Amino acid sequence: MKLNFVQAIIALAISTLISYGFYIFNESENNIIFSLGSFVIFSTSLIFSLGTDFELPRTTTNVRVVSVIYFIVAMISMIVFTIINPTVPSFIIVNAIMLLLYVLIIYSIFKAKQ
Repeated sequence: MKLNFVQAIIALAISTLISYGFYIFNESENNIIFSLGSFVIFSTSLIFSLGTDFELPRTTTNVRVVSVIYFIVAMISMIVFTIINPTVPSFIIVNAIMLLLYVLIIYSIFKAKQ
């Protein structure tokens, strides 16, 4: 796995801006927790989709496709959580399970070496 620093920094900047947007639009008292959670989720998916290359092109393509799909699902999840204002434990549990499943899929793709 090779990390492209310029693209990774751009991915982090995009994640920061999206998280700041969720911080502004979330009107609950826990908007800092929601914005930090969204930053972790979006930065992880965007770094893998924009800022990494693998030695095999097929692995790179599979990781990028899974990362973009996860980014879209996470964006929908964050929009829903912004609208309904859930409790913090439900936010953490749902997003942590989604993030761990995403990392498991990425790890499985990386270990397959196809």
